[in-house]
Amino acid sequence: MNCIKAFITGVHGYVPDYILTNEEISKMVDTSDEWIMTRIGIKERRILKGEGKGSSDLGYEAVKGLLEKTKTNPKDIDFLVCATVTPDMQFPATANIISDKVGIKNAFSFDLNAGCSGFLFALATATTYIESGRCKKIVVVGTEKMSSIVDYSDRATCPIFGDGAGAILLEPTSENLGILDFKLQVDGAGKKHLHQKAGGSVKPASHQTVDAKEHYIYQEGQPVFNMLYLTWLMFLLKS
Repeated sequence: MNCIKAFITGVHGYVPDYILTNEEISKMVDTSDEWIMTRIGIKERRILKGEGKGSSDLGYEAVKGLLEKTKTNPKDIDFLVCATVTPDMQFPATANIISDKVGIKNAFSFDLNAGCSGFLFALATATTYIESGRCKKIVVVGTEKMSSIVDYSDRATCPIFGDGAGAILLEPTSENLGILDFKLQVDGAGKKHLHQKAGGSVKPASHQTVDAKEHYIYQEGQPVFNMLYLTWLMFLLKS
């Protein structure tokens, strides 16, 4: 009896039209194209413009394009999982909003909030549903409107983040290909170096938190870089 594996049968991405260049950012904060390229390596980032636009609009475009590209009927989707740290709102889930916008009616869906690891964790979650035989067609979508939580007066963060979405279709296969394995780990000790100070249950939104700019991304660049470097080094040593 062949084992069921999860196989990626379609990929589609979407970015908004507006391009925020390094030259434009250098007019907002004390930086330059050379400084950004030397330390970060990012030349431009896309930004979603428009009143009332959110992560679901980006996700909708990615999922809609995916279904069209793979000639998949939205009603045949069993499950949609959305990785995001910038949901449209606290509830309902952005996954539910995307499903409604794209016409996915026979599936369950939910958001997964895991920061930079979100899409990988969502992929692993979807893989288990395929391998169990419970689902035949799953959409995994990662979507972020990071510009909504970026302080464009903070040189440490504003050059890094942009807006966009990507989606994949996951289906079962009995062949020896697809998602073969995964190993996931987290370490919450680095919370103090990269977080959003207010807006959660510990520190709800107030006039004070808004005035203090505590709803934006807070990051200490060097410790974050060091943690990423050490994680990558450990991975190489173990492999």
